[in-house]
Amino acid sequence: MLDSAVVRFPGKDAIVAYRADRDGPVRLTYRELGARVDRAAGSLRALGVGRGDVVGVQLPNWWEFVVAALACARLGAAVSPLMPIFRERELRMMLAQSEAKVLIVPAVFRGFDHAAMAQALRPTLPALRHVFVVDGDGPEAFDSLLTNRAVVAVPSGQAIGPDDMALLMFTSGTTGEPKGVMHTCKALVACTDSLANGFHLDAHDVLLCATPLGHMAGFAALMLQALRLGATLVLQDVWEGRLGVAIMQAEGVTHMVASTPFLADICDAVAGGMARPERLRTFLCGGAPIPPVLIERAAREVKLAVSSQYGCTETLSTALTEPERSSEKSASTDGRTLPGVEIRITDDTGRALPVGQTGRLKVRGAQMFVGYYKRPDLAAFDSEGWFDTGDLAYMDDEGYIRINGRTKDVLIRGGENIPVVEIENLLHRHPAVEAAAIVGYPDTRLGERACAFVVLRPGASLDLAAVQSYMDECRVAKQYWPERVEQIDRMPRTASGKVRKFALKELLGKLG
Repeated sequence: MLDSAVVRFPGKDAIVAYRADRDGPVRLTYRELGARVDRAAGSLRALGVGRGDVVGVQLPNWWEFVVAALACARLGAAVSPLMPIFRERELRMMLAQSEAKVLIVPAVFRGFDHAAMAQALRPTLPALRHVFVVDGDGPEAFDSLLTNRAVVAVPSGQAIGPDDMALLMFTSGTTGEPKGVMHTCKALVACTDSLANGFHLDAHDVLLCATPLGHMAGFAALMLQALRLGATLVLQDVWEGRLGVAIMQAEGVTHMVASTPFLADICDAVAGGMARPERLRTFLCGGAPIPPVLIERAAREVKLAVSSQYGCTETLSTALTEPERSSEKSASTDGRTLPGVEIRITDDTGRALPVGQTGRLKVRGAQMFVGYYKRPDLAAFDSEGWFDTGDLAYMDDEGYIRINGRTKDVLIRGGENIPVVEIENLLHRHPAVEAAAIVGYPDTRLGERACAFVVLRPGASLDLAAVQSYMDECRVAKQYWPERVEQIDRMPRTASGKVRKFALKELLGKLG
């Protein structure tokens, strides 16, 4: 895909990268991008990185992320994107599971010293041979990969193949430990092709990536999508609505993929007096249901078609509401199946359910993952190849689905899955806590926020500040911290001992 784009559009902007701490963007043509990828791949090969190896990349939306990911593909290695919000706890588990040979991090991002964290982790990760630092100094600076004289030529046959693992992306760890989801090259291409067809995208489009490249939306639906088409990818590393709209205007952005808070900020910026980004015509909104009022605002104030979508790390883009029907379907459904994908809704015995009846949502098809990395004990598919997503859904008579519950115990904050079980387990270890449960409560901007219900030990006390300080001590990503704490005398439970979370949500509603 990269070679094709370099041949077809050598002088065209491939990447326009905006950084909050820099004046003006970095622009790379397809020819320049190809040259940097070749140089980085040759340098990594000289260090012993090759087919079947894993390279961890914990970078924001910087051009270096794109170069690193494509250099891995050039070598036949798999890239493992790691969200910049991850701290020692999450990062250690993911790097240990993947046995990454190389880790690429920023020196500092949003005030946090990633380089120091990476160096502190190295003694506990025997497979990790090299750490490269963007904006760093010395032999392990990322720039050294582009200037290294000990470059080893990469044979054309070394590149990733259709059935090779191209991407290793970790889930949020809802069972207490994240799982590495393996995707092949052909599954990723199937995703980009189906979305391009759905949105009528081509080489003339300009895609804005403000959602993290460490998420599947940023990685596949934007970065790889632009590469597949020979389109231009615009990167924004720190989202701020007014700046985002200004970038859209300056670069002629036509398409965007992000969660509802981004869309709300765009509408607020335009309502606040900013000029409407006139070329922006389509917006893929995933991660959580879209409030109907927001879809109406986007159509009225920004002249923008907002398409709902369903997918997850394992299944990529499963269902989409086409832009032509976004005004009538995006608010009430999560789309219908994309080409090459099948959906089935069943009861707990596996029996298919009729239209309108809620059941377990199962998926199979061209965009499906191939299993969990080095976890053969985790059964991914049933005997017919169906993957149980853990979500509950129903289907209407046109084939559009609606997610209306989750069998997985997660809540979604701003499009980010919160690993509820892991946070609850940490709270249970706090000396003041006898019992704890996390539930979500509605938020107009982020969709949901996390509330921790706690039963305290006799004589103990605990407030929100203490809980958040404890989360910080445990090195938990800040986005996972509870944002509300409620003390109760006894945890409501079923006869079998399970926490009745619906009862906690009802109580939360009464508390206001």
